[in-house]
Amino acid sequence: MKFSLLPNQWVLGLGAICLVSSLAVLAFSKQHRDAVLHKLHFHKHRRFSGASTPPRSLSISKESPASCNPDFVTAFPPSRRCILPELADKAVDANSKISTAVEPSVEFLVRNILPTTRSYCLDNDAPKYTPTGFSTAEIKAMGDFPAYDILSGVPLPEPYENFDSTTALPRPYRPFRWAYHQTMSLTKMEPDWWLEVENSYVERVKQRQELFREHGVKVLDYLPGSELACKELMEMCLQFYCARYPTCFSLSPDKKIFHNKLLGTKTEIKRFHPLHILLNNVPEDFAIVLRNEEDGMYYFRAGVICSSLGWNVSTKIGMQLKEIHQPIPDYKEKMSFSMDRYFSKMPTNAPIQRGSWGLEVDTPLFMPPGHPHEKLREIQKQDLTIDECYLRVDWQTLRRLPLSGGIVFNFKALFTPVKEFRDEPYIPALLLKILKEGKKNLMEYKNTWHVEHVCVPELEEYAREQVASGVVKPENEGEEEWQVTTLCESPYFPGWEEKWHCQQGF
Repeated sequence: MKFSLLPNQWVLGLGAICLVSSLAVLAFSKQHRDAVLHKLHFHKHRRFSGASTPPRSLSISKESPASCNPDFVTAFPPSRRCILPELADKAVDANSKISTAVEPSVEFLVRNILPTTRSYCLDNDAPKYTPTGFSTAEIKAMGDFPAYDILSGVPLPEPYENFDSTTALPRPYRPFRWAYHQTMSLTKMEPDWWLEVENSYVERVKQRQELFREHGVKVLDYLPGSELACKELMEMCLQFYCARYPTCFSLSPDKKIFHNKLLGTKTEIKRFHPLHILLNNVPEDFAIVLRNEEDGMYYFRAGVICSSLGWNVSTKIGMQLKEIHQPIPDYKEKMSFSMDRYFSKMPTNAPIQRGSWGLEVDTPLFMPPGHPHEKLREIQKQDLTIDECYLRVDWQTLRRLPLSGGIVFNFKALFTPVKEFRDEPYIPALLLKILKEGKKNLMEYKNTWHVEHVCVPELEEYAREQVASGVVKPENEGEEEWQVTTLCESPYFPGWEEKWHCQQGF
């Protein structure tokens, strides 16, 4: 699946996310959001659905750079020091001496910022400070596995009742939008669904381990200065797993051993680099970008990414965001400023989520440049069948790590046979509209041509069946057919919960 001129998910997803600035936070306040949408003439779709639906999204257009040139060296994200008293109250005795000192000034942070370009030690005589305002002394006092829900302002997930790892399926994401143009569809990240475990968990972990054995730093690498962020991310992921899936994952009382019942493994946490613990236990991709103390810009410093298409970790690590996105058309003129500003201000308590999609032959997970599967994207295979055609959705989240101040982008590749759309109301017609009438350069960018000769006729048949059966009908009197638009249930479809539950046996 291509993103821009680079055939990869991560580049466009990350670039699109950064098209917003402080407006993203408005997605978390209904009152403020509705006021802004009214002023911008955004209106709800008319078709009513009684189904339980996810939060509505904001589709925000690209912004032009401001005439001023901001000084990102003095731009820091919102501080989280306000939670230190609460954290100290809940800390164990050994870690209870957490400082509650006054907020450091911007000038103080600039002079005493913790380096992110070289290795460091928490035992420095003179404490250093992270972009979110925490000192190395305070971080050391917090110890391992502090209360990240308090630190971040994002609650831990509720336990997943009746979870069965043998039948669990990911939610059926269908992030299709019409009109289809290069904007961002943002929603507040749902805390219960940051990391999903489904019935492919064991197989996917083994596949990712094999990819690392074969490709090494092309799928996992880290640079000096990323140590704190990597440890923090790993601890947050394991904390999430233990809270969300308590029958499958647990930590020993001293928090030194991670028990994985699905794999039948016990991991001594201190023995391994945090990214290797993630590789061996969490089948999701993570890219960590850190604020550089010299220019205030964000650079890709660490990652474990096993589902990239047309690129890999080794081709991007160490790059500044604008370097990663340089090939994207109009990036410098229309997107760069918004991206840099958003990253400089993103708070820890406002993570966001979105989905990107493409159509593929079979289910390619990792496709470095030159991979044989790339050839299938250059031709319309004459004997291709609908059974070989899949929707690939990369469900993505973006959040700031509370201690290090790093920003982590994570995504998970999910594959669905196109044939599944047959009984999903409105989805065939919506996807057809995009494939047939989407802006030419954007559809070339997405690269669906290689399967359209099979998918389009099949989707046309599905759409006709849904109209004939009354599943799809006009919204208003006087209309002869449904006027294709983004669904109220986006990124899902009407009745998605019933189908999803049925497929899992409950």
